[in-house]
Amino acid sequence: MKIAVVGAGASGLFVAGCLARNGHSVIVFDGNEKAGKKIYITGKGRCNLTNLCSPDDFLQNVVRGDKFLRSAIYNFTSQDAVDFFENLGLKTKVERGNRVFPLSDKASDVTKVLENNLCKGVEFRYNEKVLSIDVKKSQTNSFLKECDCSKDLEKSSYEETSQQNIFVIKTCNGDFLFDRVVVATGGKSYSLTGSTGDGYKFAKNFGHNIVPIKSSLCAIKLKDDFIQKLQGISLKNVSLHCDVDGKKLSYFGEMLFTDKGISGPIVLTLSSKINRAKKVDLWLDFKPALDEKQLEQRLLRDFEDNKNKDIEKVFLGLFPKAVAEIFANVVGLEKRKVNSIKKEERAKIVSTIKKFPLHFDGLYDIETAVVTSGGVDTAEINPKTFESKKVKGLYFVGEVLDVDALTGGFNLQIAWATAFSCAKNMK
Repeated sequence: MKIAVVGAGASGLFVAGCLARNGHSVIVFDGNEKAGKKIYITGKGRCNLTNLCSPDDFLQNVVRGDKFLRSAIYNFTSQDAVDFFENLGLKTKVERGNRVFPLSDKASDVTKVLENNLCKGVEFRYNEKVLSIDVKKSQTNSFLKECDCSKDLEKSSYEETSQQNIFVIKTCNGDFLFDRVVVATGGKSYSLTGSTGDGYKFAKNFGHNIVPIKSSLCAIKLKDDFIQKLQGISLKNVSLHCDVDGKKLSYFGEMLFTDKGISGPIVLTLSSKINRAKKVDLWLDFKPALDEKQLEQRLLRDFEDNKNKDIEKVFLGLFPKAVAEIFANVVGLEKRKVNSIKKEERAKIVSTIKKFPLHFDGLYDIETAVVTSGGVDTAEINPKTFESKKVKGLYFVGEVLDVDALTGGFNLQIAWATAFSCAKNMK
């Protein structure tokens, strides 16, 4: 069969190479000048290509689409992905949290083995953006004459059957005919890498529902006026808590303050859980290892050691300098001597350390999001083949679908697994 793959990102390269290995004639169209532009920036340029965990554990880290992805993840596991890349010639290593990286720490090596080793025999058409995808029934040979496909490959396979869908792909260089089309255009985050949302447009033109897209794995904006004073401050071993539409969430780890809010690992994780929430209440526990009683005992010791000094001196033992100053202001005790602090004021210090309020103001723009939440409605896609239930011969893989997961290599594994299942089951 002659198959078009639209998009030369992670899922596009993977599905193209697997289809070529299965004996199909494959052309990949991409508007960029080279393949894998988003791969180059994943994992801070190191490419966290999967997470080496069991399929069940993997699915626990899927935010949207876990049931839909179940078949694909079991049929192409994280271990399968590691073995696959190793067989392509990419040496890998496993780091904290079961995250798998290239041994070289170079994301470019992932793209190279996909493009040069997996995609042998695949034709790449770079700087050739797909403008539209159309479909018609090839009921007579007159259809071939109707389309100006002078630049197409040989048409004999199209003339053999009278009822199959024929796909017409239009680019700036003309019209091209294909037996099958795989849309692997990605989401809409980091548009400079080519993720401009074209896949949603193609899907809508074929009658598919698009679940509204949202930022996922991104920074959180806050309304608090002290934020800019804390920009660049990093906090370790803290707990970020959230009441989201009545459901409580908590994440422990690292976070940092930005010019508009907060970011860091625990913030990115939380963002993927609240991007469709109506009401979000946030607070921070600066000392999650201590309960209120233990924290009060510590404060009493600190007060005793610093009783004739400003309260900020005690706070400097608890927080970075900039945070200590903000904290003193929030609890209304700036410029006070330790020996003047009353019991109820000490109680307020303890409660505020354990529940420091942060005022939610939305998520950062999708341009800065690691992945896109939302996309082609998975209810309209076959979870085994990734073929459209609306248009025979049309497939969707990777981030263009309404699937997304947490950080740690899970989203790239979704790209590999959906692409593998699509190629394996295409008929």
